[in-house]
Amino acid sequence: MLSQLGYQVVSVTGAVLVLIGYMCLQRGWLSREDRTFNLLNLVGSALLAWIAIADRRWGFILLEVAWALLSVPPLLRRPRATAA
Repeated sequence: MLSQLGYQVVSVTGAVLVLIGYMCLQRGWLSREDRTFNLLNLVGSALLAWIAIADRRWGFILLEVAWALLSVPPLLRRPRATAA
């Protein structure tokens, strides 16, 4: 088991990853289809879901698991070929 500090580090790391992805999307540095954007969301929300599960916070479990699952399909798609 993690200490209380360990849980805080994991939850802040998850939140930072999701927020970095969102910031990059808002700035136009990444698009919704970018693998990096979806990977940031998947890892960040999976970390937050883990903390929510450990704390039995059902609303957050639903939110974070759904967020993580919605990030998976774009990661499984083949990258589009770029025009030369």
